[in-house]
Formats: sequence, C-alpha cells, structure tokens
Amino acid sequence: MASSSLTFAIGDVHGCFAKLDNLMHRCAEYAGSRPHRFVLLGDYIDRGTDSRQVIKKLRRLTGQRPDEVICLKGNHEDMLLSAVDEPCDSLWINNGGDTTLASYGVERPAELPADDIAWIRGLPLCHDDGLRFFVHAGIDPAVPLDRQDGNTMLWTRKRYSDEFNPGRLIVHGHTPLRSQRPDLGPHRINLDTGAVYGGPLSAAAFTDQDAAPEALLVGSEVFQVGCGPNVKHLQRFVITDEY
Repeated sequence: MASSSLTFAIGDVHGCFAKLDNLMHRCAEYAGSRPHRFVLLGDYIDRGTDSRQVIKKLRRLTGQRPDEVICLKGNHEDMLLSAVDEPCDSLWINNGGDTTLASYGVERPAELPADDIAWIRGLPLCHDDGLRFFVHAGIDPAVPLDRQDGNTMLWTRKRYSDEFNPGRLIVHGHTPLRSQRPDLGPHRINLDTGAVYGGPLSAAAFTDQDAAPEALLVGSEVFQVGCGPNVKHLQRFVITDEY
C-alpha cells in the first residue's frame, strides 16, 4: 500500500475557498511521498462567498496538472451556463448565483469573465478510473454507466438498494448530508457533507488496488475505513435528510 498512488475525491465546494485550500493541503500531507491526483465532483460556485477564488485556483491547477486534477461539472455550473446562454433564466440566481456574481463584482451573468465561462463549459460530466465512477449527482441504475444521461448525472437524487452493483463504486456529491459525515455503502459513497451550510468539506482517499476508500478526510479529522492504531474508525453514516 505504501507505494500505491492515491486518488482524492472532493465533495461540493460551493464557494468555500478556505475549506478547499485547507483540504487539498491536508490531502497532500496525508499522501506523503505517494503520487496523488484529485477528482473534484462539481458545484464549485454559488451560496458561498468565494466562488471566484475557487474557480481561479481550480483553473490554475487543471492548467498546470491536467492529468492530476480533474474537475467535473455540477448542476450549479450547469445552471450558470444556462443563465449565460438564456439571460431570462432566473433559476441560477435563485439558487445562489447572486453570491457568485458578487464574488466577481458584477451584476449580470453576461459580465462574467469569458475565460472562466469557457473553462466551466468544457468540464466533463463523469470520470471512470476502472474501479470507480465519479459523477456529481449519481446514476440511473437501469442504464449502463457508459450510457448515462447528462441530466441524471447532474441532477438526480434517486437512490437504489445497497444490493445493486453497477460494476464500479459510484462516487458522488450533490445531496448534502445533515450528519456532516460521508455516506459510505457497498457500491456508493456520497461526499457532500454540507461545507457551505457550516459542515466540513470532505475527501475520500482511494488506492489503485481497491475500489473502496482507504480513508476519509472530513474537515480536520481522518477516518480510516477499517481498523487502524492512529485514526478513527469510520462507521456507516446513513442519509436521513437533505438541506
């Protein structure tokens, strides 16, 4: 395990720049000498106060390390693009887009930087590493993974039995957890721990040998998935409600 590279998946950021910056540093510290990459699950903007800083950081990282930092599109990025393309569409503004405009110091979506919009427009909807299927919201269990609909991957809150095995561990966010702890099941993990609602920003650390996470970094805490002498043991946190 010591020589295995790591993949860190990070949940919904929503303009919480300090939490993102701190968590990425903590992931690097956790990895130590092991090579590591990041997959961010979308919703970088809206509701929090620092959307512009978040986008600036992620654009810089994906430019410098395109094979090591993968940013997926979330439904809030999708709403922003709709607002840019259809200025009469108020859905984005009514769902936290006003805080994103304020972070850029502008009043209308058309005034947002063209380079940032182009970067957001080019974000992929999913990433499959052979062991895990990373996606913002989730999947339709009735559809093969390579045929998932974009609207489903961005917006779904549909859940399915723990007995259903889609052939990958589904790694997603989108539905914030009131427990403020990740929800880990046999074939799915939700990493949206409500950072913008006062919860921590969370990451899962994966190796190349096993689909399940090695550990979860939840705010300032590290939970080993299994037993370990120097870390807390992760219990199963069940989704009970959403914000």
